Amino acid sequence: MSKSVVSAIRKDYLYKLAQDGKRMDDRKFDEYRKITIEPGVITHAEGSARVRLGKTEVCAGVKLELGEPYADSPNSGVLITNSELLPLASPDFERGPPRENAIELSRVVDRGIRESGMIDFEKLCIEPGEKVWKVFVDLYVLDHNGNLFDACALAGLAALCTAKIPFERFGLGKDVPLPLATSPPISCTHVKFNGALMADPSLDEELIADARLTIALDEKSHFRAIQKGEAGSFTLDEVKEITKMAQSNVEKIRNIFKKAVKR
Repeated sequence: MSKSVVSAIRKDYLYKLAQDGKRMDDRKFDEYRKITIEPGVITHAEGSARVRLGKTEVCAGVKLELGEPYADSPNSGVLITNSELLPLASPDFERGPPRENAIELSRVVDRGIRESGMIDFEKLCIEPGEKVWKVFVDLYVLDHNGNLFDACALAGLAALCTAKIPFERFGLGKDVPLPLATSPPISCTHVKFNGALMADPSLDEELIADARLTIALDEKSHFRAIQKGEAGSFTLDEVKEITKMAQSNVEKIRNIFKKAVKR
């Protein structure tokens, strides 16, 4: 997700650490950095949250507007997810139309939310085929130090879980919580380099990775989204190992999420 280049010396150092079963920040291969989730950080949004994953920091805002449903789902609300890679977050991010990395980030977060059935979209219908609530999830990267997929997913989920439908703003009654049907899916990202598999990659680890795999799991550990990145590949045994790491970390991350986000 970056154009930056890791120097040959640093790359060799990271490779040597991996051979010795170590990482540059002394984490275990399956260990996440510290996660902090702070909901309600934007006053005028229907829902919002800021997430810090190590030194990576992102913010998510949710807005709801009235609009027409899609033709193939006349009784369902609409979800639209966008990400903004702010130049202040990384020297690689530039102003202008969304680039490939921003589009991929949006799609991975959107897919996890959509395929989990987390939002009860039918309850967002006001007039079938005519008027529904459109849910906009906007993701803003404030500081990029690796693993934007998981940080943005957590921020988006926290913002949705605290969001309210703005009935008052449209003169339709009192605001009510956004209808949720299931628990939120939790995303876990892993990279592979020099034969080692690592969870929650730092930026340097991402830059030298041969392959990347993001998995979103629901509360029953069912797959809800999966995204493969970079040119390298994973063996079946490596995918199984990554899945086990993800299942273990999802449980820990979900507990952090539940403590921080209360409806």
